[in-house]
Amino acid sequence: MQDYEIFMAFITNVLFVTVLGWYLITNLQWYDYKISRVVLKHHKPQWHIIYFFIPFIAYYTTGQFFLIFFYFAVLPSIFIWHKNLDKKLILTWRVKRFLILLVFLVLFQNTLCTLKSACETYGVFFPLLLAYAGSFAIEKFLFESFKKEAKKKLQSMNKLQIIAITGSYGKTSIKNFVREILGKKYRVYSTPRSVNTIGGIIRDINETLPSDTEIYVCEAGARESGDIFEITTFLEPQVVVVGKVGLAHVEYFKSLENIIATKLEIMKSPRLECAFIHTSVTDEPHDKVTFFGDEIQNVDARLDGTDFDLKINDEILHFYTNVLGSFQTINIAVAVHIAKTFDMSNEEIIEAVKSLTPVEHRLQMIKAGGKLILDDGYNGNIDGMLEAVRLCSLHEGRKVIITPGLVESRDELNLQLINAINEIFDIAIVTGSLNAELFDKNLNVKNKIILHDKSKIESLLASQTRAGDIILFANDAPNFI
Repeated sequence: MQDYEIFMAFITNVLFVTVLGWYLITNLQWYDYKISRVVLKHHKPQWHIIYFFIPFIAYYTTGQFFLIFFYFAVLPSIFIWHKNLDKKLILTWRVKRFLILLVFLVLFQNTLCTLKSACETYGVFFPLLLAYAGSFAIEKFLFESFKKEAKKKLQSMNKLQIIAITGSYGKTSIKNFVREILGKKYRVYSTPRSVNTIGGIIRDINETLPSDTEIYVCEAGARESGDIFEITTFLEPQVVVVGKVGLAHVEYFKSLENIIATKLEIMKSPRLECAFIHTSVTDEPHDKVTFFGDEIQNVDARLDGTDFDLKINDEILHFYTNVLGSFQTINIAVAVHIAKTFDMSNEEIIEAVKSLTPVEHRLQMIKAGGKLILDDGYNGNIDGMLEAVRLCSLHEGRKVIITPGLVESRDELNLQLINAINEIFDIAIVTGSLNAELFDKNLNVKNKIILHDKSKIESLLASQTRAGDIILFANDAPNFI
């Protein structure tokens, strides 16, 4: 090989391995750094073929023509792919460590091969494999270190009360409602946004949890059996909640029974004092369990707020809230139960519920340009979506829905949603490709639009909607789904 050819092969290999590593770590970040989920549960497996396997095979089969293929096909396609993502790679320290290790390994390999003139083709697979394995080992070590640090901090706060919340639907809403209501009387802190994995919780405790907190409200999510148990045995909460359970993430759990069993792992807290379980989960009696859901009465859910009654301890309490959606009364109800266990009076609780703020992206009402926008982007369950559709039916003007449908669910539930849309909406915009075929076949509205490129949604709405319309954003799946 001439020096120039060696140099180009060296540089191209470094860039190529880095590009594949970028693609790999992006997908790992989406799927909670579980390689099994990236390989077996990816919603767009064709991406692996286009952006990983074809370039990988071409590297070893096209010889000197690979340089042309890489610089004029692979690099531009990866650039365009990344640019069009609505959930781009976040350069966390974990990602930076992986990329630094990968670049170091490929430079070391290539330098060694060049000096010894031992390689006709620089390796691709082994730098990626070693970087993944090395990164996994480093993260495992750091995880255990951070976990001990977080546990030590929790143990130092010996008067801290911990409330852990799980369920298929409404975890974040319950968490926010509990924080707001209890916050009227106590120093309360909750996990931010939708942080609900063991790694996210540990980081939150170490970096953000104030040392003077009296009540820590924590959301616990799961993708497989054992996830809730791991969070529960780490936090050891005194109060736990299992919200409404349904077929969310059924592709991971395979059955409703498996979902319920996983959610009930939260009952294994060593310091459990009381538990609040929705009636959809189980009716098995337990001396520490209070069931909730059936005590809600006289619900009047409108576009300007919600009125409802709760029967608690032979008392009937009337509540009003600005929070929209009849299903939110379930989430508020359990927050009221918890407030009662923390010795808040009826009057304090009623006033706290009245001042609850709508949860961001969960039936959040926005008024803009004479249009009503109902932002329900973070709601991905059938009950919540049907309630959003019902609320839109109360509006007198035209009705527009933008949705990818239900994700990680079953066709029969999507068909249920489609039937509801057909009865109410004038315009339906279906985003993404996951459910596009099903919706295209069964939607029967005046104006049906299948939109594969979500970046065009703003211009589309500008041309298709007008003042007086109500626009519902129902679920907002990222475009890798």
